[in-house]
Amino acid sequence: MSTRNNVAPSTIGVDFVEGGVVVQYLDGREVFYHGPPEPVTGWIKTPPGKDVHVLVTDPDGVEGVMTYVNDRDTHDGILETTGVGRVMLEGDDEEVLFPGVTVSTEAYSIRVEADLSAVDGRVFVFAEDEMSEHAYELVDEDHDA
Repeated sequence: MSTRNNVAPSTIGVDFVEGGVVVQYLDGREVFYHGPPEPVTGWIKTPPGKDVHVLVTDPDGVEGVMTYVNDRDTHDGILETTGVGRVMLEGDDEEVLFPGVTVSTEAYSIRVEADLSAVDGRVFVFAEDEMSEHAYELVDEDHDA
């Protein structure tokens, strides 16, 4: 197996549509994340073994940065052409993805934590595999569902 590197994300397009979130890659492709995202206060621990993607949007929700966490399948060049970033964590690593957004490993799960007072936008976490898809939005305690 080849080694995977961290890759910095670029700004990509985002569109909130009925039933989910559309992310528009730099190469023109789009991906649909089923939703609507479940509001979660402060942090989320994803189900074990899922592919985890973290999206941080601007305040208007029209663009953002997407980072894959521990993705071992996608080649660096593909990530660079799509604008998606990647961070690789090992053991008890912790990494700041974006000011106010931190990811860490917790057993076979990924923990994503957001200090929303430091984030000028919205934070989404998508955890999926062949069996299921989960969509979350990290929100303040006073979030009005």
